[in-house]
Amino acid sequence: MLPIDHILPELKRALEHHAVALLQAPPGAGKTTRVPLALLAAPWLQGRKILMLEPRRLAARSAARFMAGQLGQQPGQTVGYRTRLDTRVSAATRIEVVTEGILTRLIQSDPMLEDYAAVLFDEFHERSLQADLGLALVRETRQALRDDLRLLVMSATLDTAPIARLLGDVPVITSAGRAFPVEVLYRPPARNSRPLDHLVAVIHEALRAQDGSLLVFLPGAGEIRRVEQQLRGQLPAGVVLAPLYGNLTSADQDRAISPPPQATRKVVLATAIAETSLTIEGVRVVIDSGLQRRAVFDPNSGMTRLVTGRVSKASAEQRKGRAGRVEPGICYRLWRESEQAGLAEFTPPEIQEADLAPLVLELAQWGARVPDSVEWIDPPPLAHWQQAAALLQWLDMLDDQGAITDHGKAARELGIHPRLAHMVLRGRQLGLGTLAAELAALLGERDLLGSAAGADVHERVRLLRGETSPRGVDPARLRSVRQAARRLADGRDGPGLLPTEAEVGRLLAQAWPDRIGRRRSGSAPRYQLSNGRGAVLRDDDPLGCHDWLVAADLDGKAREATIFLAAAVDLPDLEQDLAAHISDRDEATWDDKRGTVVARRVRRLGELVLAEQPLPQPAAGLVRQGLLDAVRKKGLASLPWTTEARQWQARVQLLAKCFPGDWPEVSDQALLQRLDDWLGPFMAGISRWSELQQLNLLTALDSLLEYSGQQQLGQLAPVRLTIPTGQQVRLDYAAANGPVLAVKLQALFGWTATPTVAGGKVPVVIHLLSPAGRPLAVTADLASFWRQAYPEVRKDMRGRYPRHPWPEDPLAAQPTLATNRALRNRS
Repeated sequence: MLPIDHILPELKRALEHHAVALLQAPPGAGKTTRVPLALLAAPWLQGRKILMLEPRRLAARSAARFMAGQLGQQPGQTVGYRTRLDTRVSAATRIEVVTEGILTRLIQSDPMLEDYAAVLFDEFHERSLQADLGLALVRETRQALRDDLRLLVMSATLDTAPIARLLGDVPVITSAGRAFPVEVLYRPPARNSRPLDHLVAVIHEALRAQDGSLLVFLPGAGEIRRVEQQLRGQLPAGVVLAPLYGNLTSADQDRAISPPPQATRKVVLATAIAETSLTIEGVRVVIDSGLQRRAVFDPNSGMTRLVTGRVSKASAEQRKGRAGRVEPGICYRLWRESEQAGLAEFTPPEIQEADLAPLVLELAQWGARVPDSVEWIDPPPLAHWQQAAALLQWLDMLDDQGAITDHGKAARELGIHPRLAHMVLRGRQLGLGTLAAELAALLGERDLLGSAAGADVHERVRLLRGETSPRGVDPARLRSVRQAARRLADGRDGPGLLPTEAEVGRLLAQAWPDRIGRRRSGSAPRYQLSNGRGAVLRDDDPLGCHDWLVAADLDGKAREATIFLAAAVDLPDLEQDLAAHISDRDEATWDDKRGTVVARRVRRLGELVLAEQPLPQPAAGLVRQGLLDAVRKKGLASLPWTTEARQWQARVQLLAKCFPGDWPEVSDQALLQRLDDWLGPFMAGISRWSELQQLNLLTALDSLLEYSGQQQLGQLAPVRLTIPTGQQVRLDYAAANGPVLAVKLQALFGWTATPTVAGGKVPVVIHLLSPAGRPLAVTADLASFWRQAYPEVRKDMRGRYPRHPWPEDPLAAQPTLATNRALRNRS
């Protein structure tokens, strides 16, 4: 009996009376496999099916097989599953376990979900993008079409408060777990040790000190392979090594989670795929590297990069729990105990970090054009949404208003990333439908050959066509990619002749027009991409000899991305196929080496220059833009600043701070961004940098203010201040802690009220100077200075400057800049 069995009656009653519920059950409680079976007899099913969303393919297959086994059946009978490349369902199926994306496609094709009585979201704490989207769509279906549709959200570590707020007042049912105590041992690496070497040492330590099988968590398949290499031939007799990650064949994955052979134990090297849902038989020791790898999308570059970082507390607890599923266990954590408190509570939801192009296309089909038209637990970042929408419009899948086009609908039906779907549809139009399908199948999965085979996608096509030996390639993965290619080709074209390198590149350019690269000058294979970023091939990669290529897979680094997969492309093909996105315009830029403006007629694809030719007689406006470009490159300090201009800038900045929204932002950065507005109009007739240096900058800056603003500037932030002697002294607004009034102390005798600017909001900081002009004191409270500090100043200074007045009562003395003798002569 499992812990979940104790709360099943309560769960059934909740779904009978409320239709929506949350179930929180720790690992080992049995929620994944017990709950769907327990609901099979619910009266509200009325002949309909139960649909359960499982975030991972391995977990979906495993859960379906286990439930089918409980019924004495095979998957595809009462219990079945659907994944992208593998389906086991029949007319007799009552429980369908589906992976990400399948639910979205089901609800898009049938918004009422008429065949289903309940939708279950398992392991919702993982907060996958498709789970968040699926929940949003199911809620809308319930609200608008099917209030009888049951909805159950299940999780192990879910913070239930946010989702309970979204779903409303629904019952939250909590189950105990079947967790035996797990002792935690912290094993941080020595300062100079290599992380993987340290992990291997801890594996050997655990094998010597503990019984049972080991589950070792690593961030990715690369680390798993390196650790596997180090352990091969080094393990004691009777210890079996079993890697477990998403890129393995189903058979290898099943082998990793199955019980070890008699009288043996396993060392399972796993990614986060083993954190939840799966029960790996015989494991009582967990070794946690404390690292995880996540795909993080950068809307500025339009690229996704893999980021390796620390696990969250929730993930660390999930991993620890795998050691206590069947008996007391041990968890080795490869970090310091003091670091545990510094871990984030939860891993960020995928919706906050992912490429949103598939989601935006799905929602456009649903009728939602803006993110706030859907109720989210966590809304998608606006910048990510906007970048996705811009890409989809570029691919002609959305119109200018964000509505889905016929092309977008056709692309969505293919069930692959919009980039790949666009390539498949355009490939059919170009007579390259089979090749486009093969490329989409290859690029929709992890690379079959790996980085050691070079970056050329054409080599992967040759492998798929049987032109090269599949030695070292997983046969099951190769078969699944070929099946996916046949499905996408839809029988339109036969394989035909082996495609050329240029044809491969031509199609990839349809999917990644923002990653078309032109080789830079120099020996290294470095490329400028059409999105403005830089990218580089490995020095020994044969593709590096090509001047033009399309990068299909990069690591997403900000400065210079490494290209993992690419293909050569011909410029005439780009000119023809992407003509609608290529612009011809006249440009002028500053050439610092030549010290002049260079004007050109430029043919561009995005930020990439396809061709250019000089303009011998550029228009005056073009030259002006070139000079403004020079200012941007050289910086604002390169302009002919005067003291008065800098003081104007500081005065306006002060008022902008005191009266937000009423005065413009005039920092150097803001002025650079608005060069065209304030500097451009004053450059008429200027064609050389030397002429620009003669410009009256203060007049140009003043144009940022209306006439009334110019008048107010003089009133609220005056250039000069009248002191008690009757003189007018300049204020220094650009000084630290300004505005500053620097004046000889004797000139302020009798002045008690500290002067202010900005309508009384800002006191003037007074620098009191000696008769020789040296600083004696700094104050923003004159009355306090005369009362507290002046007696000491007088004591120190009257002997040093005996010719100047140092009265005992400065408030009753006459303000003066004269010496004692001059004062006596006057009297």
